Amino acid sequence: MSSFSTLVAVVTGGGSGIGAAVAAEFRARGARVGVLDLDPGEPADGLLPVIADVTHRGSLQSAMTTVADTFGGIDILVNSAGIGAIGPVEGNDDDEWHRVLDVNVVGIARATSAALPFLRRSEHGAIVNLSSIAATAGLVQRALYSASKGAVHSLTLAMAADLVSEGIRVNCLAPGTVDTPWVQRLLARTDDPEGERTRLAARQPTGRLVSAAEVAAAAAYLASPEAGATTGMSLAVDGGMSGLRLPRK
Repeated sequence: MSSFSTLVAVVTGGGSGIGAAVAAEFRARGARVGVLDLDPGEPADGLLPVIADVTHRGSLQSAMTTVADTFGGIDILVNSAGIGAIGPVEGNDDDEWHRVLDVNVVGIARATSAALPFLRRSEHGAIVNLSSIAATAGLVQRALYSASKGAVHSLTLAMAADLVSEGIRVNCLAPGTVDTPWVQRLLARTDDPEGERTRLAARQPTGRLVSAAEVAAAAAYLASPEAGATTGMSLAVDGGMSGLRLPRK
């Protein structure tokens, strides 16, 4: 894949987990990266941490302007910021439903709206949204989370349709269960963390969790100018979970 040395990327939720892996991957390929997060980490060569909150439009507008002013524009937006939720449809109250949808769905709309004035000036404008296998596969105890990621999938298609004539590509990634600090904290709250980890790994045909680095590499593909004919697509990075039906052992 070609160098990202002429490109500027913004990664929301880039301070940890998948977002941090995406920021590291893009930087390794030569991009200058703005990391937007409540705790965006420390600055480094080609890496600009900016405190931003995806639930506040003004915060995102200010952060995007800071990145664009520092690096001379924005070519790529990766909407990675998100939170999880556990439980059946009745398992979360109204406040939690509003909170998760506000971060996972409206947060993407806010960040994209803030970045669009800069993306429209780019010759290689690209947006990558973080969806999930939960958008299209019924998973137990994930009603609210699945609803939010299903909305991300639909939002991606609508954004792609709206922006294709402006030369801005919009795609999403649909990871399986990714080995991140959030998943580790989730496992720690169970009665049998090791057993639950084994069950989560076995749910994927590869027999293991997806790594954040694998998701980051897929994000780099979708964001690359070499994927110029790819828009309005969801790329599964799920160990075969969405497409394979293996016989029970």
